[in-house]
Amino acid sequence: MSDNSRLLKGGGQASSSQTGSSDTDPDSINQQTTETDQTVDNQSSSSIQDLATIPQKAITRPEDAGTTITSTPIVDVRTLMKTYIIGRTRVPALQGISMRVYQGEFVAVMGPSGSGKSTFMNLVGCLDRPSKGEYWLAGKLVSRLSNDELANIRNRQIGFVFQGFNLLSRSNALSNVILPMVYAGISREERERRGRSVLRLVGLGDRMNHKPSELSGGQQQRVAIARALVNGPALLLADEPTGNLDSRTSLEIMAVLQALNEQGLTILMVTHEPDIAKFAKRQVAFRDGLIVHDEQVLSPASAKEEWTKLVNKATTEHKIKVTEETH
Repeated sequence: MSDNSRLLKGGGQASSSQTGSSDTDPDSINQQTTETDQTVDNQSSSSIQDLATIPQKAITRPEDAGTTITSTPIVDVRTLMKTYIIGRTRVPALQGISMRVYQGEFVAVMGPSGSGKSTFMNLVGCLDRPSKGEYWLAGKLVSRLSNDELANIRNRQIGFVFQGFNLLSRSNALSNVILPMVYAGISREERERRGRSVLRLVGLGDRMNHKPSELSGGQQQRVAIARALVNGPALLLADEPTGNLDSRTSLEIMAVLQALNEQGLTILMVTHEPDIAKFAKRQVAFRDGLIVHDEQVLSPASAKEEWTKLVNKATTEHKIKVTEETH
């Protein structure tokens, strides 16, 4: 993998099943997001530069732009097929799809239940193997690797963020974030350095010692995102990352993902919500195991702007209510 394929030096995993929503008041959320913006949006952020070279800006589907492809795709699936055998029944989940995702893209994968999108994400995440076809990750053929080799790929080159958070309840944010590096054999000093850097990157520099029960739903998902980033993955896979969050907190998380993508992180996100998919730079729709729609979004919506409008509206309504109650 080239240096430009990495956002941070060193990939973590976050997964599954708690429910959360942000119960923080608008003023404190605004303060947290401002801190996040200062950390993430600034190209000269020390937390980025400490960990790795800032990636070059993405080449978004150069074949569509009529330009010469000079970069190796982060994700390159070729005639990918997956068939499940249930008893005597063969169930085709993917029917020979081909797709490329380039460095710095932000792709939303959509489709109804049974469309094949979850199977596709499992294959891209090296959690399963295709029945036929090839999967190349950052120039390396991974669809034929051994189980141990796939485990190493998952740990070092792919970051996972799922609908829930799956944080260790008795451990603080920093301890949760550095866990993947323990399995990677990284020294304690380096683990703590990277962990602190990625927590600052997602705007939680002042919450490192807080346990999950002391964090809002949005903050817990930020910890999960930081854990997914800590080993410097080439690819971030987000499976319904806002599914357990309220609308305001969902915008907060999407603003974090958009800011990370602007830094060069490649993101592949599964969602069934058009209101979330609109923040991606490209939308791909699955149906019956086939890709039926693949379109570049020229002007993605800004989650940061929508979040700001929502918070300002809530603040104004609160002030009006207080004024009415005092008269």
